[in-house]
Amino acid sequence: MKILGISCYYHDAAACLMIDGRVVAAASEERFTRIKQDSEFPRRAIDYCLMEGRLRPADLDFVAFYDKPYLKFERILETYIATAPSGLGSYLQALPLWLKKKLFIPDLIAKQLTGFEGKMLFPEHHESHAASAFYPSPYDEAAFLTIDGVGEWATTSYGVGKGKDLKIHKEIHFPHSIGLLYSAFTYYTGFKVNSGEYKVMGLAPYGEPKYVQTILDNIIDLKEDGSFRLDMQYFDYCSGLRMTNDKFHNLFGGPPREPESQLRQREMDLARSVQVVCEEAMLRMAEHVRQETGQKYLCLAGGVALNCVGNGRILRQSKYEDIWIQPAAGDAGGALGAALMVWHQYLGKGRQTKPRGTAQGSYFGPEFSPDQTRAILDRFGAKYRRLTEDEIPKTVAKLIAEQNVIGWFQGRMEFGPRALGSRSIIGDARSEKMQSIMNLKIKFRESFRPFAPSVAYDRVSDFFEIDRESPYMLLVAPVKEELRTLMSDEEDNLFGIDKLNVPRSTIPAITHVDYSARVQTVHPDDNPTYYAMIKEFDALTDCAVIINTSFNVRGEPIVCDPEHAYTCFMRTDMDYLMIGPYLCAKTEQPEWQEEGNWRDEFQLD
Repeated sequence: MKILGISCYYHDAAACLMIDGRVVAAASEERFTRIKQDSEFPRRAIDYCLMEGRLRPADLDFVAFYDKPYLKFERILETYIATAPSGLGSYLQALPLWLKKKLFIPDLIAKQLTGFEGKMLFPEHHESHAASAFYPSPYDEAAFLTIDGVGEWATTSYGVGKGKDLKIHKEIHFPHSIGLLYSAFTYYTGFKVNSGEYKVMGLAPYGEPKYVQTILDNIIDLKEDGSFRLDMQYFDYCSGLRMTNDKFHNLFGGPPREPESQLRQREMDLARSVQVVCEEAMLRMAEHVRQETGQKYLCLAGGVALNCVGNGRILRQSKYEDIWIQPAAGDAGGALGAALMVWHQYLGKGRQTKPRGTAQGSYFGPEFSPDQTRAILDRFGAKYRRLTEDEIPKTVAKLIAEQNVIGWFQGRMEFGPRALGSRSIIGDARSEKMQSIMNLKIKFRESFRPFAPSVAYDRVSDFFEIDRESPYMLLVAPVKEELRTLMSDEEDNLFGIDKLNVPRSTIPAITHVDYSARVQTVHPDDNPTYYAMIKEFDALTDCAVIINTSFNVRGEPIVCDPEHAYTCFMRTDMDYLMIGPYLCAKTEQPEWQEEGNWRDEFQLD
């Protein structure tokens, strides 16, 4: 039984192929087109999935789309009618796209998948999210909680999964949305909606929660059970082309920050404040769901489930025995959830859980053979030497210990927004300067942005206050107290961005200003080469922690193929590239030639 799941036309278009209940391939369209968060029909992602499964469209039994387009269009029409005539501009802008594409998804699928004669199915948006969270989880039975911007009407839902069955119990509907609340503050603090929310989360620890009460008193009525309503007088997303309006701006003392302008203490305080409110809402919801369902375990999905700080609070402060978060929690994961809904709900197929879940490390993307990789390196005239399988971990560990920054391109690409040791840039977490070097010389991004650690799963509790795995970088945990560096009185009283360059632990490059870290645990069952390399680094340094950031630069998707990897390597100040079995040293490469000054687009002030 061959099922293709598709998500597209909002953000993060993706495709997923399942054969007889097993995920064979899944990938986001952006990785192939190189357009960040590409929302168009995922033609290239579908081509990859079919190639991985050695299938033609005619071989597919089902195609599942991740939401119901007509129901979503109904919401847009009703919203316009309720706000008319003020929403005319945004409505006229949206209508042509709906009439051209979004209303005719079945016709479009049939046109794009020539020869397909199977059945098309359309689960609801939050059903797709819930399926993506529960079915791959390690639990036979669990509650689920899905939180995002908006699907058709729902913005938040909860329910219970048992075996092959999954049922939503209750929903909160548009325009009331924690995801859109967070996006409003993303817009107001000068970042891009639907892609800059993680920057707000990273900026939050530099600020003070001085606006929390203002938000709770004016903007959101948050109940003890986690239910909420927004005061829509402060927002413009129902009727306009902005997230916020003048009443919102007056409440917080001025217009939105201009993108790329200097960050002020106000933006840091706003980020901290909305983060606190979001965490509190997530925690209250999670506890209410536990009380209502009586479940011991919780599964999370939807864009808000990528808020790893909030997830960490649920793990530490709720009464669940454990939680599991879908690694592709956003709309891309809807393609996976739609396929899973067909297999388990429509076809009624049972499921077999595994102790660590069935997400397989989320390594569902393309892999390239040594011959394919060598051909691309040769085309660039690259200089390289081939390492054996045993040499790779030892050689790279030694290079990291010598303070080199390495592009690491190994195995199948990750599905989801996080680099998990297949398409990563790695370095020494013990270095006091590495965060600044990698932000400004490698990633070309804002200096305040923290880096995440990859840590051997069997040593995670030696470095972080967490007693379980976090394989998908979706939990934040504090650095162990005994590893923290005592602050002087002067350092302790610093505010805002001045905190950035103060070393806070023996692994300063991954320790955020609040002593937290976004932890990825690495297990040999998921990624044996990456795990072996970290263990070799541990043997050299007695430190089983390295920096892991995504293999890309600001404004670009994570690299997908060897050409992307070598190009990114040469455009940046990375020292080495470990690509398949080939090690490239920057000092040995031919001079990089490129039309125009590529760095001008990404270099920060």
